[in-house]
Order: sequence, then structure tokens, then C-alpha cells
Amino acid sequence: MDGLKYHRILLKLSGEALSAPQGNGIDPTCARDIAMRVREVREMGVDVAIVIGAGNLWRGKTGDALGMDRATADYMGMLATVMNALSLMDALEGIGVITRVQSAIEMRSVAEPYIRRRAIRHLEKGRVVIFGGGTGNPYFSTDTAAALRACEIDADVLIKATKVDGVYDSDPQTNPNAVKFEKLKYIDALQLRLGVMDSTAITLCMENKLPILVLNLWDPDALRLALLGENRGTLVSD
Repeated sequence: MDGLKYHRILLKLSGEALSAPQGNGIDPTCARDIAMRVREVREMGVDVAIVIGAGNLWRGKTGDALGMDRATADYMGMLATVMNALSLMDALEGIGVITRVQSAIEMRSVAEPYIRRRAIRHLEKGRVVIFGGGTGNPYFSTDTAAALRACEIDADVLIKATKVDGVYDSDPQTNPNAVKFEKLKYIDALQLRLGVMDSTAITLCMENKLPILVLNLWDPDALRLALLGENRGTLVSD
């Protein structure tokens, strides 16, 4: 489609995006809602890759806080991201979007191993690629995995999907006077500790000049208009 600002995106989703409000686990209806938004973007001619978290199923930090070995807890979280990736793949293919799941932790019977050149080839063929298994290493978040994969596939932007319309100086759900940032520099996002993404992910984006766009995926027009160049959400860049 002519007029696109971004032609290849990495969409970072939280695991909670797949669960019903106030719930855990995987809700197929929520997965289908996300799939519909992804299909709309794919039909615009945008290459779409996705990294999804596992907070709806398991958090490594929770296990660590309960006395588990941190590496073991993180590996469990990485496995949970593959479960979420398979769920989203099923929803996408159910509406006609050809999708591939690649995992940083090898499990050939359910997902392809992560191979950068193969992932790029899938994108060039118009397939959606979902990256599961985090980075394949403990002690790294899925935010960092998203930043890493976005750099590896030469994405034009990393889109952090949230349920608010950007980054604020405080929680807009509890502070009616919270101020929204239209644009932020990487260094300001780090120094102000605004919770855009974790510091490792932001630093990786900063060093590779990869912009981060934080927006409300559940606004039916936000993602589409942002890809067309309209100001939506909060842009973190130089």
C-alpha cells in the first residue's frame, strides 16, 4: 500500500493479551481479536513479526520470588511463550493468515528452530512469523527478545502493544492528571524509568537506532493509522 511509514514491524504483545479481563490462561476469543488486527495490517502490505510474553501462564520472576532457581523459572516462562505463540498461530491460520512459529529453544515437533535468514524469507513471502522461546537464555525478558529479533530482521519499528494510548508520566488509570508523552528520547525513557520496556531492550534499540512505538492495540484504528504515518501513541527514538 502506498503511503506506508513502516513496511516491516515487530509487534510485542504481552501474554495477558490472550487472556480474558481479570483472568489467566488463553482465551481463544482474545486470540482471534488479535489475529483480526494482524490480518488487517498484513493486508496493507506490511511484513509482520510477533513476540509474545507469557504473563498469562507463568512469570520467571514469580518463581524466583518463591524460592525457585531463577534459570529454571525463566526456562519455564520461555516454554510458556511457545504455548502462546501456537495459540496465536492457530487463530491467525483460522482466518486465512499463513503463519510460522520459530522457537529459540529447539522443539522441532511443534515449531521451527529460530533461523534468522529463514525468518526473513518467510516475511518476504508474506507470512506472519511468531518468535517463541524468548532469547533462548534465562535472565532476559521478552521485551529484550523483541528488541533483539526486531534488529535481526531489520524491522522499521518495534511496536509495544498496550491497553493505554501511549506512555504517561504516571499511571493514567489511577491519576487523572497524568501527562502523555507524544515523543520521547531513548535516554529520557531510561532515566525517567517510565516502564516503556526494560532497560536492556531500550538500550539495544537505542544502539541500533530502532524506534519504539507504544500504542493501544485495542483501539481499532491506532495501529493502522500509525503505519500510515499519523501520530498515534508515543514514539521513542532519537
